[in-house]
Amino acid sequence: MMCDARLFGPQIAALSANRTLHFPPLSGHDDFETLAAEILANAPPRFALAGLSMGGIVAMEIIRQAPNRVERIALMDTNPKAEANEVKAAREPQMVKAMAGDLVSVMRNEMKPNYLTDGPRRNQILDLCLDMALGLGKEVFVRQSKALQRRCDQHDTLRTVGVPALVFCGEDNIPCPLDCHELIHDMT
Repeated sequence: MMCDARLFGPQIAALSANRTLHFPPLSGHDDFETLAAEILANAPPRFALAGLSMGGIVAMEIIRQAPNRVERIALMDTNPKAEANEVKAAREPQMVKAMAGDLVSVMRNEMKPNYLTDGPRRNQILDLCLDMALGLGKEVFVRQSKALQRRCDQHDTLRTVGVPALVFCGEDNIPCPLDCHELIHDMT
C-alpha cells in the first residue's frame, strides 16, 4: 500500500537488462476488480506476475480474471483473505486523518511501522516508504484503503492456480503473517 516502483529498485537494477519489466500504478481505483482489469488491458498477452502486499492482492485478482494469461506468479507478503471487520473499521479514522492533511502521521505512526522488522536499513527503508506515500498523496491513500476494505476472499482463486508459483514472506511480517503464506503455498 502506498508504494511505487521504487519499492523494487534493487530488483529493477538486477533484472531490467534481460527482461522487460512493468510496474503499473495501483492508484487509480478503489476496488481490486477494476485495478486488475486496467492492468490486464495494458499487459502483454502472456506474462509472469509478481505482487507484494497490496500488489499480491491485485495479482490474485488478475489470476481470477485471466488465469490463461499468467505464465507464473510470485506472491510476497500478501493476504488472500477478505479484510477483517476490525481492520476495516480501523481504516476509517485513518482515511479521515489523511484527508484532513495528516497523511504523514498515519503513514509514519500507524501503517509503516508494521511493515518492517528491526534491521540495519529499517529507518532508510521506512523513509523511502514515507516518501513514496507522500508522493502518491491522500486521495490515493483513501482509494487504496477502500479497495482493501472491499476486497474479496481469494482462497478459491488460489485453488485454481495452474502455473508455477513462488510464495514467500518475512518471518516477522505483522499484516501478512507466515501462517497465511503457508496456506497460500498449500493452495497453489
